[in-house]
Amino acid sequence: MNAKNKWKSLTFSALSFVVILFFTAFVITVSFILFFTFFKSELTFDMMWEGALLNFGNVFFISLIFWTADSIWKKITVERPVNAILQGLEKMTKGDFTARIKPLKVNSHINQYQMIIENINQLALELEGVETLRTDFVSNVSHEMKTPLAVIQNYTELLRPSDLSETERLEYLDAISSSADRLAGLISNILKLNKLENQQIFPENKPYNLSVQLAECLLGFEMRFEEKQLEIEADIEEDVILQADEELLSLVWNNLFSNASKFTEKGGQISVQLKKDGNFVKVSVSDTGCGMSEETMKHIFDKFYQGDTSHAGKGNGLGLALAKQIIDISGGEIAVQSEPQKGSTFTVILKKNRT
Repeated sequence: MNAKNKWKSLTFSALSFVVILFFTAFVITVSFILFFTFFKSELTFDMMWEGALLNFGNVFFISLIFWTADSIWKKITVERPVNAILQGLEKMTKGDFTARIKPLKVNSHINQYQMIIENINQLALELEGVETLRTDFVSNVSHEMKTPLAVIQNYTELLRPSDLSETERLEYLDAISSSADRLAGLISNILKLNKLENQQIFPENKPYNLSVQLAECLLGFEMRFEEKQLEIEADIEEDVILQADEELLSLVWNNLFSNASKFTEKGGQISVQLKKDGNFVKVSVSDTGCGMSEETMKHIFDKFYQGDTSHAGKGNGLGLALAKQIIDISGGEIAVQSEPQKGSTFTVILKKNRT
């Protein structure tokens, strides 16, 4: 509590005491005089006045004792927790979300201030997490944008000399184009994630053939599969009709296929399976790649998280976070099973009909 508020509190406390004291003393004194006027008429006015003054003094003394006791009680049970809460909130309003209010040394199950403190501490914990995510997000976005921009800038400078061969010129242009595509993909994913997290994208759930969609997405990676000599094993049930947003889910499948090809070494295998189970469909994408540890699996759907740093330059760590958001708003589930050096399996479960 600052000095100004403290002075106001003391002034109000003193004023309250004076008002209550004189009001109580006046009422009791008048009652005393009336009582002796009607029932003790043989008493003189001087005697009654002397008794009234004595009574007023007693009232003042007793009121002072009770006021002091009440003030001490309030200071312990009201002012102390309120001041602690205000101090904690003041730190939080200044951006210090690590601040915590110390629990009171009372029975927490009957103390409402204790409940308020616990809720504020929980709020601070959540705000601290949000602030950490925000800071990490800005840092990661800056880093991810800086790399392709630096490549574009460097190769642009290399293109300036007029004596470049056609081969060199095309090589530099390819590098610029690749970095520009990476930058555009990053920005596009950030915008999509932002819209999904802020519920600005509403899925257009319409029936469509999921079997055909998976086959088409696989064909889109045919050249990449051939370059790495990957064996593709597809076990896709025919004519599986799914009521969902076809465009959004295509982003999920493309991301899973892209990751499978990226993390699988040359000559490896990728398996895609689609099965119906009652009103649910199950899509599994498995690979024989590098796999991941349990710690990596805990964070694999976090934004900008890249468990295998040796492949960090091939992505921006947003693909699986985007896939998770899409599956969540589609009312489905996505999970991963993996072991280091034994590959990974991503499984997506969706309702065929969302009613």
